Amino acid sequence: MTKNYTNPETIGLHAGWRKDENTNSVAVPIHQTTSFQFDDCDHAANLFGLSELGNIYSRIMNPTCAVLEDRVSAIEGGVGAVAVASGQAAAAYAIQNLCKKGDNFVTSSHLYGGTYNQFKNVMADMGIEARFVDPKDPENFQKAVDEKTRAFYGEVLPNPSFEVFPIGEVAAIGKPLGIPLIVDNTAAPVICRPFDYGATIIIHSTTKYIGGHGTSIGGIIVDSGLFDWEDFKERQPALNEPDPSYSGAVWSEAVKPLGPIAYILKLRTTMLRDMGAAMSPFNAFMFIQGLETLALRMREHSINADQVADFLSKHPKVERVSHPSIADGIYQERARKYLTKGNGGLMGFELKGGIEAGKQFINSLEMFYHVANIGDSRSLAIHPASTTHSQLNEDELLNAGVTPGYVRLSIGIEHIDDILEDLSNALDKVDA
Repeated sequence: MTKNYTNPETIGLHAGWRKDENTNSVAVPIHQTTSFQFDDCDHAANLFGLSELGNIYSRIMNPTCAVLEDRVSAIEGGVGAVAVASGQAAAAYAIQNLCKKGDNFVTSSHLYGGTYNQFKNVMADMGIEARFVDPKDPENFQKAVDEKTRAFYGEVLPNPSFEVFPIGEVAAIGKPLGIPLIVDNTAAPVICRPFDYGATIIIHSTTKYIGGHGTSIGGIIVDSGLFDWEDFKERQPALNEPDPSYSGAVWSEAVKPLGPIAYILKLRTTMLRDMGAAMSPFNAFMFIQGLETLALRMREHSINADQVADFLSKHPKVERVSHPSIADGIYQERARKYLTKGNGGLMGFELKGGIEAGKQFINSLEMFYHVANIGDSRSLAIHPASTTHSQLNEDELLNAGVTPGYVRLSIGIEHIDDILEDLSNALDKVDA
């Protein structure tokens, strides 16, 4: 057993693991196995019957993944987590765990392009409607609700607009209606704790900052344990009606002896078991390595990005910059309220020369990598309109905060002088 630490710097190193009891190994082992032997028939029956928690099969749970789940859950202040194969799988499962054919959820329109497309098209093919609203006014969420609305959804720092989402305001709208808020905190681990402001579920693409090294793909879903599903039987039938996929279990009742984990246990034993997007033990091991330095990296990402935002905002070839450190109006207020330990390493900016200037800039960078990722320790750059958001039409691009000449930067932890030099040299080559 390990102590319940509260500081993320310590949690990333110690939560959920001390040593291997058989070998005294300090490093978390990679449990590269498909199956786990049961002690006897009663033990097996207890595991499958949910009267006891334990390992059955690595598609459902794995000891290496469990350490990752425990640590991310501890960092976010949750009661449990499920690791999955990608951030896209995390977003899909988080919604599908509550929504069935004929249901809907209300989501911010400021989303990562892949999530927007998944919600708009793939979910629609499954009979689940995503209702997109502008998060600038939280009341837009309430206006889109009907009797079939099962969840609200938003990104803390939406990619690529980076205008902070109104977590507490939207959560407060949903609470009396029995509608939980699902928040993607991929871009703001450690610097924001959405559960503190009323969010019910947090997801991450662990591929990004949690990993930090650009080596592995993964996602994770964290349950706050704070939502009383039984109070809203009609609003939340997925957790309050017999589930035919698990012997008619009523999840809000079945898990009571185990704690407030109805949502996350249902997700593990139905969504993950049946859909199968499991995280590999090796990738979980890689993400555990990233967690050990996550809090330190987020600090440096934020410090560097603040300086880059200031530099770009004063450059004559730059029309505008999107970063919480220089936000104004309501977005400045939200940044100060929700980003308590830094402004994050992500930003975007518009060059005065439009799309051609944006391409010139990208092609002139030398140290920055031109890749479709964020959150690496190294600095990255991309042109969203022609890559990550290229599947969106013109109106959808604008709703997501993407203009033709918009460039997205993921500021790394290199020395700030080297970062600024590369940006300055690339800007010098832009015809704007």
